Amino acid sequence: MKYIDEFRDGELARQIGARIAAEAHPERSYSFMEFCGGHTHAIQRYGVLELLPPNVRMIHGPGCPVCVLPIGRIDLAIRLALERDAIVCTYGDTMRVPASDSLSLIRAKARGGDIRMIYSAADAMAIARANPQREVVFFAIGFETTTPPTALAIRDAAREGLANLSVLCCHVLTPSAITHILESPEVRQLGTVPIDGFIGPAHVSIVIGSAPYDHFAEEYRKPVVIAGFEPLDVMQAVLMLVRQVNEGRAHVENEFTRAVTPEGNQKAQALVSEVFELRPSFEWRGLGEVPYSALKIREAFAAFDAERRFDLSYTTVADNKACECGAILRGVKKPTDCKIFGTVCTPENPVGSCMVSSEGACAAHYTYGRFRDIPIVPATTPAIAVTIA
Repeated sequence: MKYIDEFRDGELARQIGARIAAEAHPERSYSFMEFCGGHTHAIQRYGVLELLPPNVRMIHGPGCPVCVLPIGRIDLAIRLALERDAIVCTYGDTMRVPASDSLSLIRAKARGGDIRMIYSAADAMAIARANPQREVVFFAIGFETTTPPTALAIRDAAREGLANLSVLCCHVLTPSAITHILESPEVRQLGTVPIDGFIGPAHVSIVIGSAPYDHFAEEYRKPVVIAGFEPLDVMQAVLMLVRQVNEGRAHVENEFTRAVTPEGNQKAQALVSEVFELRPSFEWRGLGEVPYSALKIREAFAAFDAERRFDLSYTTVADNKACECGAILRGVKKPTDCKIFGTVCTPENPVGSCMVSSEGACAAHYTYGRFRDIPIVPATTPAIAVTIA
């Protein structure tokens, strides 16, 4: 990347904010969903909301892979460690997501489970090589961004004959979730909000390109602007969405031209297609069962599928009744609408998944403490407010 400071210029941000205020019609409201948690983090950290007019509303979407992971999937990984004596490897944020019976992966580790935090799928392969007498399971989560490394690990393990490695695959797909938000009767029953447009994810779009979003613009008449994660990226994307709404247009526009192309990374796409295929259905936290929204390992690589190797069966588990993560992930509620936000539920003691990941909406609100309507709940350690400068 060539530019950093240029996309954090406070004066430019104020100028874009003034332009948004000038072009947003005062008699109407604008509701835009930032699907990706990285955008939620940038909006909160850099005080983007303070630069937007009151009639431009940002809605948090379900764009954090840790946040949308249902409890039942975490329970599967915990059972593998505690009941099947497997070495379970996964990314750091996943370790702290609350599961059934007051457990999480990190608490299961404290009970004696061999659960290890890793930084890449290659780390799981190295652990499998170092422990040939043990079953090693990579608990793989993430959107399209982290899927190619998992596919590469499976393909390389097959070529190497690394027979003690398997993957508990929980990779999910962004476009399917957006479609579900727009049309699903289940989501309509649970409640959602009117959405005038989307800020499309950055890293995901580097892999899949901008073309997969054309469907939303054409079929649902919803503009999509793919944006980077810097504050000026987000501000410019909001301005582009306001202009599309004002002009009655619904197109896919690419603000993140320095990294995203229409076709995406075709080599990564080919690798994913070689190893994975679509699941007919997959449960998302807050959205329920979403058709064709996740990946499973193809028959050719079935030997590396932990669900088949250990004959695992998935069971839906209800979320904590006091937690509003499901409504927050659908954009129905803000983190501050949750009664336990900032009191019972904190990053040090998360009750719901939205407070675990740094990209989770609740964690972002808690860390940067910008609430328009509700007084800030004092943190155990005072958060440092960061503004664009």
